Amino acid sequence: MSTDAVPHHCMTTWSQLLLDSFRRWTGRDLLIRTGTPEVQAEALFAAPFVVVSHGTEADPILNYGNQRALDLWELSWAQLTSTPSRLTAEPMNRDERARMLAAAEKQGYYSGYRGIRISSTGKRFLVEDATVWNVVDGQGIRVGQAATFARWAMVE
Repeated sequence: MSTDAVPHHCMTTWSQLLLDSFRRWTGRDLLIRTGTPEVQAEALFAAPFVVVSHGTEADPILNYGNQRALDLWELSWAQLTSTPSRLTAEPMNRDERARMLAAAEKQGYYSGYRGIRISSTGKRFLVEDATVWNVVDGQGIRVGQAATFARWAMVE
């Protein structure tokens, strides 16, 4: 997928919130931050690990996924950004997912998450050692949640 379908200004602004919030909660950088915010947004989109996020709606909708996320969940940008994030997990795994998100919301972030997710075509994969964090704006107000992981394995 090319980023042509992605609104560049929105992606740059949201990428900065993702990166700033990750640093705020974990004390680490998600990636080496060099260059302009636009360059950082492009690096995050092309990163060799998954980054995905959703907003704060009652039934949160995915609002960002880098290329690894789009490939893993087998979605276009338009499909991803119209998908409720709960649909990234099968029904029997949604309670566990909800507990982890609640823990992250309360503490700012949650590390070491492990769980099964499902792609848009029904392929199941095990996520290992994921970190989930609250995405906050410049005033510290929560505007979403994000997750990142570099390890996953397809499962039957």
